[in-house]
Amino acid sequence: MGQPPSTPDDPSLSPLSSAATGEETRDLGFGSVVSSQPNLRLLNRDGSFNVRRKKPSPWQRLTSYHGLLTASWPAFIAWLLALYLVVNTLFAAAYVLLGPDTLQGDMRENAFLRAFFFSVETFSTIGYGNIAPHTVGAHVLLTLESMIGLLSFAVVTGVVFARFARPTAHIIYSRYAVIAPYRGITAFEFRIVNGRDNQIVDLSASVILTRFETNGAQRQRRYYPLPLERPSVAFFPLAWTVVHPVDPHSPIWGWDEPRMRAAGAEFLILLRGTDETFAQTVQSRSSYAADEIRWGVRFASIFREEDGALSLNMQRFDAVEPAQLPEGGGSTAPGGGSARL
Repeated sequence: MGQPPSTPDDPSLSPLSSAATGEETRDLGFGSVVSSQPNLRLLNRDGSFNVRRKKPSPWQRLTSYHGLLTASWPAFIAWLLALYLVVNTLFAAAYVLLGPDTLQGDMRENAFLRAFFFSVETFSTIGYGNIAPHTVGAHVLLTLESMIGLLSFAVVTGVVFARFARPTAHIIYSRYAVIAPYRGITAFEFRIVNGRDNQIVDLSASVILTRFETNGAQRQRRYYPLPLERPSVAFFPLAWTVVHPVDPHSPIWGWDEPRMRAAGAEFLILLRGTDETFAQTVQSRSSYAADEIRWGVRFASIFREEDGALSLNMQRFDAVEPAQLPEGGGSTAPGGGSARL
């Protein structure tokens, strides 16, 4: 209880084997600068990286293909509406600049409104015929606008189709991970469920523990891949509790909650599977910090039987119940192993 952060001579931190040398020190792509930052969470719960990047300007985001695909639907529709109004306003101004005799037709609107609505009819190929070009300049401008309208609708149609056709995963993670009894020892566990009605097959999970260790006078972040009871499942129709047994080979063997908090521990999670609808790979990321782990509890059952079939009770998805951790089982709950919620 209350042990200081790990040191190199701590036997629980020894590499699992000579082949593992370097596995616990690689930075996974975060870089040495980010990895060395104390009190910095690497992954947020929603899977986003907790590193601020200089964002491109709104114009760059809205004119890039990636920006159009990843923007939210309200932002995307607002961008289309703004672009539509701007283009028609520019063409209306061009018609007005060509002179009062450029357009003929209904004169009840003022010149700009008449030109604007004529531009809308031309751009969208509606063509009611109440207003018509009268000069050569007007016909040339109409031809240019018609071409821009056709290309614009083709591009927007492609982007909208790509947004609908892009497969993404919506995995729901339990609010907390737990340290629970497991076959005479303890285990680090978290629960996931598919948030959509589609099916994900060949779903695999990877869990990496990152924490700070003291190496002489230097405090260094290190990384440990955690072996799982079951690293993958062929089918994912219900919920899956991912389990890392805390056995003598585990890097958190013998640890308690104060020690894990002092070491700034964080469990990085990567899920990867195949979306059955699109037959394409999808992935999901998340993490659990030390203060998001509950000790001495287990997940409550979320299954219920309805009309002879099992179903999920999502209201109990985050529910836990007290569970006594075994003595000498690899992890120690606060207060001498007593269970708590």
